[in-house]
Amino acid sequence: MVKKIYAEFLGTFTLVFIGAGAIVVGKADLLGIAMAHGLAIAVMICAFAAVSGAHFNPAVSFGMLVTGRISIKDFFVYVLSQLAGATVAAGLLKAIMGSAAGGALGIPALAPGVGTMQAMLAEALGTFLLVSVIFGVAVDRRGTFGAVAGFPIGLTISLSILFFGPLTGAAINPARWFGPALISGHFSHALVWIIGPLVGGAAASLIYQNVIQPEK
Repeated sequence: MVKKIYAEFLGTFTLVFIGAGAIVVGKADLLGIAMAHGLAIAVMICAFAAVSGAHFNPAVSFGMLVTGRISIKDFFVYVLSQLAGATVAAGLLKAIMGSAAGGALGIPALAPGVGTMQAMLAEALGTFLLVSVIFGVAVDRRGTFGAVAGFPIGLTISLSILFFGPLTGAAINPARWFGPALISGHFSHALVWIIGPLVGGAAASLIYQNVIQPEK
């Protein structure tokens, strides 16, 4: 379990530090921000999939829980590790960047005119696509990308950011929102980045489990 805690901590740390860092530095456009998130996840999945399953996302862990792939105890250990990694990443980002980091630390935010329910639906849909890909390439043994599953998963995150990013920030991951939110003290519309991804992740997991019926 110590190995799994470390893997989930470091993987989520890398996602937040690199992904949010790309926003804080201010030199990357939307494509650059999308690639920073996607590549960070792709590399960490390739590094730690054999250790913990490389969830790095409470919504992914929740999908594994509702389909019986992890226990309730492991679920809480995973989520706490992910939240800790995200928080330490945001804290170090603030310490390194100082006043240049601004007040938000790359925290997801709603675009003008986007309501809470619209944003929650967008986050749920983005997470649904992400978890569907995870099941297809990493969970189902019939998948053709098992050895390099991190790359299609990372590309899915990048694609989601390209579309949903301007609307909701495209966290599609409660931990990606939580770390910067806790360190910066900004908790507006918190349910968007908590409920949306959890619902999307659970729906994708249950549908894949019962419709596609993956080979374990």
